[in-house]
Amino acid sequence: MTAVVRTERLSKHYGAVTALAGVDFECRAGDVVGVLGLNGAGKSTLLRILAGELLPSSGRVQVGGVEPGVDSRAMRSRVGYLPEEPPLYREMRVRDYLGFVGALNGVPRNELPGRMALVAERVHVGDCLDRVIGELSMGYRKRVGIAQALLHEPDVVLLDEPVSSLDPAEIVGMRELVRSLGGRRTVFTSSHHLREVHETCDSILVLHEGELLAHGSQEELGVLAGRERIEVEVRGTPAEAASALPAGANVVHAADPGGGVSTLTLELSDVEREEVAAALVRGGFGVRRLEPVRSDLERVFLDLVRGEGGARTGGESGT
Repeated sequence: MTAVVRTERLSKHYGAVTALAGVDFECRAGDVVGVLGLNGAGKSTLLRILAGELLPSSGRVQVGGVEPGVDSRAMRSRVGYLPEEPPLYREMRVRDYLGFVGALNGVPRNELPGRMALVAERVHVGDCLDRVIGELSMGYRKRVGIAQALLHEPDVVLLDEPVSSLDPAEIVGMRELVRSLGGRRTVFTSSHHLREVHETCDSILVLHEGELLAHGSQEELGVLAGRERIEVEVRGTPAEAASALPAGANVVHAADPGGGVSTLTLELSDVEREEVAAALVRGGFGVRRLEPVRSDLERVFLDLVRGEGGARTGGESGT
């Protein structure tokens, strides 16, 4: 699938401070992409460049094939952006605010009412259109912020820390909303909360101290961290099956539910899944199932940040 967002050696400097350092990645249309990093890793800087709000110091960025320095207006028309602090006029009513933003973003006047009703329903603020923004909870203000980012039907939506300052109930609702936005459009959502990225995103950009450490699915990042996990279901006892495993396949969990079948969770290091399957078959064990286990994102992230994963692919820093 063609990449809808692409960066090449993307860098950003604030005087002597390097905020982004040679970031290279591509993202497909329809993906929900998590931008994961500690505070100050440069997540906001990256999103602001993708939004056309900042120009890079060097390198290239394309959104839908358009570069900000070449045609910033065209690029911004392809992007909807929600900063960490929603850009709202709190004294305005939601309906008036959305109409104002829609007009600024070039939505035809005759289409505005229908667009507002559609996005309000999509982000679940349809009952709030005639309320004053300042009277809404932070969760609903964030939803209004997402509504304004969707009004002009962008190809890419950028959400900077969408769950910050929300209570637990609002976080659950926001997580479901972010997940629902994928498919028809590409969504970038930044966070330093591992759980949010784990539960909402198709792929992950891991940023740390000015560099992009890794980009991929959670399973792919598990491989980059050097500890892929698989689950194997075999005929035989756990102890017997474990004795047939090749070096580099370590048992981290074993279950024996009965019926002559065992389930082993294995952590692989310098050994391929195919080698595991072949060794079990040679040992006389029938392999009923072998599949990758969704990576423990926290473990993978810490490994990468500490430099234990041995995978560095680009970079960023700053906030």
